[in-house]
Amino acid sequence: MRAVVYTRHGGPEVTALTEVTAPTPGPSEVLIRTRAVGLNPIDAIQRAGTTRALGGYVFPQVAGNELAGTVAAVGSAVTHFAAGDRVLTRVDKLRLGALGEWVAVDQSLVAQAPRTVPATTAAALPLAGLTAQQALGERFLNVQPGERLLITGGAGGVGLLAIQLAKLRGAHVTTTASEHGEALVRSMGADQVINYRTQRVSDRAEKYAAIFDMVGGPGLEDALEAIAPGGRVVSISGPVTPGSVDRDLGGIRRFLVSTVLRWRSRSVRARARQLGARYEFLFMYPDGRGLAELAQLVDAGSLRLTIDSVFTVEHYADAFARLESRRAKGKVVIEFPEVS
Repeated sequence: MRAVVYTRHGGPEVTALTEVTAPTPGPSEVLIRTRAVGLNPIDAIQRAGTTRALGGYVFPQVAGNELAGTVAAVGSAVTHFAAGDRVLTRVDKLRLGALGEWVAVDQSLVAQAPRTVPATTAAALPLAGLTAQQALGERFLNVQPGERLLITGGAGGVGLLAIQLAKLRGAHVTTTASEHGEALVRSMGADQVINYRTQRVSDRAEKYAAIFDMVGGPGLEDALEAIAPGGRVVSISGPVTPGSVDRDLGGIRRFLVSTVLRWRSRSVRARARQLGARYEFLFMYPDGRGLAELAQLVDAGSLRLTIDSVFTVEHYADAFARLESRRAKGKVVIEFPEVS
């Protein structure tokens, strides 16, 4: 089968479109014919090798973290899906593989695709949708009706979904965006918009019960100063905290990774404590049930997916370049040919 692979860790030059062996589904796996794949910042991070401490790849490694497609076959223990079902999934983090014509995924990570949108739109949902859902849910921010929530970087793929999900939870949402992204975030329901190019969050008098950060660095440091006492701060771009990415590791490896993470995140965790708040890093986990809930919201018209651009698989390099330009407003999607 054709697949976009990483030949080694590195920059764009290590990525290639080539022929690899098609997967065979195990007893609990669903074999999916890929129709569309969403790209995410994590794709470039995985290619670079930044996450190698969590588990290495066997090269050539088929790339890709999320997809929409059609079930071609199911394993003997699969009970929830059948050939012909339109589905979507956030694939296993360590296996990847979404950028192949065929993908075998455990049924627990798969959900029925929304009926009201095409696959090229549905492919924008799994990773960003689950990230926003988990950040706002009970385990992390636990956003409540009437609470004031700050979302930094709201015009990105995760931010656009997080704004909508937060409004569904009854929150008052403020987000940071450029002047070019303001109309888009307001169309998703943002109550207030801070132009990060001309204004600092900390210069405003407003305090927030919860902050969902997607920018990290100085932007996170500035936003942290606006947290209310007792507040919760969750980031997907800031310093990684112990227990977020190392919980599935074992033995000495877990101890070493946890020690490094504790050291690297000490400053932001300490500042949060000084402000009477809690800081955590979110490393989302694939979840078929959560994805099914998101798909239902799409079909109900309660959750809108935003596509920045769609590229054919032959133009995968252009798709990655668009992703890494950081100018995309919404999801960059790679499309595989439709099977006749």
